[in-house]
Amino acid sequence: MNLARLFTVVCLSAAGAHAQCEATPSTPLLEVETCWASHYSGVYGVPLKFVQAIIDVESAWQPNVVSPKGAAGLMQLTPPTAASFGVTNRFRIEENIRGGVAYLAYLIRLFEGELRLVAAAYYTGEKLIKKHGLAYADPGVYRYVSQVQRFYRNRQMVARPLPRTQPKE
Repeated sequence: MNLARLFTVVCLSAAGAHAQCEATPSTPLLEVETCWASHYSGVYGVPLKFVQAIIDVESAWQPNVVSPKGAAGLMQLTPPTAASFGVTNRFRIEENIRGGVAYLAYLIRLFEGELRLVAAAYYTGEKLIKKHGLAYADPGVYRYVSQVQRFYRNRQMVARPLPRTQPKE
């Protein structure tokens, strides 16, 4: 994944200075997490609601979660993926989100914006999805993609204002 590391460096160089998402003792953790998610979704051009949906499914916004397979942090980065995207501490919120969003951006470009394929590849790895696409018949992948879709749709609906109705005369 040397291409992935190069992609990360180019995007970060273009981004310039870090966002002002540093926490004070009184800052709620979720506020810090959503600030970094918003910042890096903008840096990498990944839809914020999609990043949030991935975090919803991966960790439910719990930064210290470790999966049985060794994935860790908010975006559940495995050691190889973390290393590929320059993440040295998978439990550091800013690093974890940066690495996870950079990986999503890489996958979005690889799968030409097809977010279902991106979600499937984020879950199971890009090689299997590149080879089989959505025909990859693993129930875990199907369940994961469905969950991401549901959270993504729900987040999009919440963001939309309700249509105004005209008062009846």
